Amino acid sequence: MLLKTHTLGCKVNQYETEFVREGLATIGYRDAGDGEQADLCIVNTCTVTGEGDSKSRQVIRRLARDNPASKIVVMGCYATRAPEEVAALPNVTEVLTDKRELGDLLGRFGVTDVPTGVSGFGQRHRAYVKVQDGCLLRCSFCIIPHVRPKLTSRPLEHIEDEVRRLVDNGYREVVLTGIHLGHYGVDWNRDLPKEEWTRLAHLVEQLASIDGDFRVRLSSIEATETTRELIDVMAAHPDKVAPHLHISMQSGSDSVLRRMRRRWGSQRFVDRCGLLRERLDQPAITTDVIVGFPGETDAEFQQTVDVCRQAGFSKIHVFPFSARRGTPAATMPDQLPGDVKKARVHELTRVEHELRDAYFESLVGRELTVLVESPLAEPGGPMIGTACRYAPTVLAPVTAGEFVRARATGVADGRLAAALV
Repeated sequence: MLLKTHTLGCKVNQYETEFVREGLATIGYRDAGDGEQADLCIVNTCTVTGEGDSKSRQVIRRLARDNPASKIVVMGCYATRAPEEVAALPNVTEVLTDKRELGDLLGRFGVTDVPTGVSGFGQRHRAYVKVQDGCLLRCSFCIIPHVRPKLTSRPLEHIEDEVRRLVDNGYREVVLTGIHLGHYGVDWNRDLPKEEWTRLAHLVEQLASIDGDFRVRLSSIEATETTRELIDVMAAHPDKVAPHLHISMQSGSDSVLRRMRRRWGSQRFVDRCGLLRERLDQPAITTDVIVGFPGETDAEFQQTVDVCRQAGFSKIHVFPFSARRGTPAATMPDQLPGDVKKARVHELTRVEHELRDAYFESLVGRELTVLVESPLAEPGGPMIGTACRYAPTVLAPVTAGEFVRARATGVADGRLAAALV
């Protein structure tokens, strides 16, 4: 039985697709090769933007056209938001609207021993590990809390077993991910006294104690969950927990943040970045920023640029505001024209490159642990990997999938150059 999968969107979706693939493999499914028609197609959709919906539909139609005898199962946030719309697409035989039912989905295909996690991640050298699902926030621009509203955290022992399997199978980096990573454990803590709470810091501490040559990296987290407790755990395990946090900022203007319904002001965000630098050794701090939010003035945009400089980010994912139907921001007055948003993306991207290069220059001369990933260009030539501080790093030819120690020697083309130690 032949299988094709397609994933759109976030790391959580990528993990969930791998979970389904591994489950189906236990009953004889294998990935269809080039030129082979699949019996079953799994599409994991995204609905963060209207473009995500459109791409999801395009993928489904293409799979139906190329695999006319296949059954197509669609899951993900677009499937949850518009199940009837998805069900009407060609060859769609099932629409899964709740990711908590992945085990039930596998059971309907005949999987009797539903896995509690994954044991591999395709041809990658790093693996994503989903630790929680759901978001309770109501940011005015975001549709995700409407399609993943239920907080659920995976049992710590399941995550620990999964990480051990991945390490035993050769994965050198595991990236903890979730819809709202910093809310790991919140669903358990509600009825417990505070001293018995389980938090993300406890999970990271437990994983850092696992033997093996690997490191843990955290994916996107909110500033409010970048707690002193979590920072202390990272500081206590510098070789096991990557000194890097992706803290979502969205704007550096307090007035825009209020319209976005964000929970922290810009100064508290900058202060938290300062605390990270006090406790950790040259940490990488990366972020997301939306420019062109409804009503954003030139002065408010400049505040964002200024705060980005104060925070000293090593990478900024810059997004132009995209009105998402069903969110309050989509109907706010003073929607900005596309040329203004485009110009602000260009300007903040220029600043991002400046900040990135400055951070990378600060690493020149020091030893870094680099996960070697792939040839930079041709096989047999220089390799590229990711340093512990989330810097793409060019190295002499070495084996992919392993850690190496390398000394940063320079910065070029948005990458570190490094010599093996």
